[in-house]
Amino acid sequence: MKRRYRAGVMIVVAVATVSVFCVTGGQVRENDPAGQRLPGARPVIDASCYATIQAAIDALPNAGGVVRLPPGTLEISNPLKVTVSDVLIEGAGTATHIKNVNTEGKSALILQHPSGGDDRKAELWRIRLANFRITGNEKSGHGIEARRINEIFIDGVTVSYHGGDGVRLYYCYEDPRICDSLMTYNKKTGLNIIGCHDVVVAANQFEENHDAVRFIDGFNLCMTGNNLDDHLGDGVVIENSYGSVVSGNMIEECKGTAIVLDRDCYGIALSANVIAHNGSGGVDLRDAHGCTVSANTFTIMGRGALSIGPNSGRITVTGNNFSNSYIGDGKVKRSANDLTAAGMVLNGTSEITVVGNLFSSVRPKAITVEGEQSKCVLFADNVLADVAGDHKKLGASLVKDNLETAK
Repeated sequence: MKRRYRAGVMIVVAVATVSVFCVTGGQVRENDPAGQRLPGARPVIDASCYATIQAAIDALPNAGGVVRLPPGTLEISNPLKVTVSDVLIEGAGTATHIKNVNTEGKSALILQHPSGGDDRKAELWRIRLANFRITGNEKSGHGIEARRINEIFIDGVTVSYHGGDGVRLYYCYEDPRICDSLMTYNKKTGLNIIGCHDVVVAANQFEENHDAVRFIDGFNLCMTGNNLDDHLGDGVVIENSYGSVVSGNMIEECKGTAIVLDRDCYGIALSANVIAHNGSGGVDLRDAHGCTVSANTFTIMGRGALSIGPNSGRITVTGNNFSNSYIGDGKVKRSANDLTAAGMVLNGTSEITVVGNLFSSVRPKAITVEGEQSKCVLFADNVLADVAGDHKKLGASLVKDNLETAK
């Protein structure tokens, strides 16, 4: 009898505690035996005590705050909207799953000023999204759509299966950071960055989006330590940009091209990447000047491991390895139907330095000259092993001191 009585009392106390907590608006308050609170502190908002996630977000004061999302599959049919600055929306890891069931092309989560996202004078600052999973479907829109949010910070977020882009940053001009996140199976681009600058994209994974990353009409991209695999289109597309670095990334098995520079790119370094087994090309410099391609490993590439076109010039190519799957003792690792391995293509370009690279067993040639004559090319101090090349056909160029072994 006593046990039943105690159990009943405990249940009543628990229900009363939860009821009081939720009636106070889902605001988490720390124990405060002195009856005082830290001046300026705002309570944390617990979304589990609101009828909808949007209601919890709407409870944020104009000064910002924190919304904690509970574990669970949380379905939405209209976009969640955040319209104030200095906000953290945080989940319980992938146990917090926001599922967009909308089939009318609407985004799952929109961050923008209440007056809209097209006015430079109406911007928000310092919104962080962390530790949750957000998914859509092939008929939904973007996953996360941020419009004119300065110092946006996205980390530990999984963004998958959306009908548009996974993450779309539109003129989030100052200092965006996208780190330690996973962007997969989105119909368009995993991470689409438009009109942003001083951008950090680090330690993310991208898989089977159409393109992995697009960086358009912005500058100062620092993209490092990411893993890009199995994309239906291209890996990284950079257009109309300067002063950027793409380094230390693994870019494998894109059906398109691993890295594309186009539309007036200049002053960009592509360094220390592993570019492997991509179908249509490795690095394609379509419209780029004053750029460096260095210390990359181009292995078992389908076509044009590095292509420099007629609208590009003043490029430095040094310290790269162009190779097949050779593992020593006359053996290759790949099967007989997977032996492609491409070298460089120069197509009507000029003022190019190709120094200190290794070309081994690539086909059809270490360097292929196409289109109009490429001029003012320094091709020196390279090693060409088991490979032919067109380097001796270069006009008005300097070709010297290369070591060549028989093909």
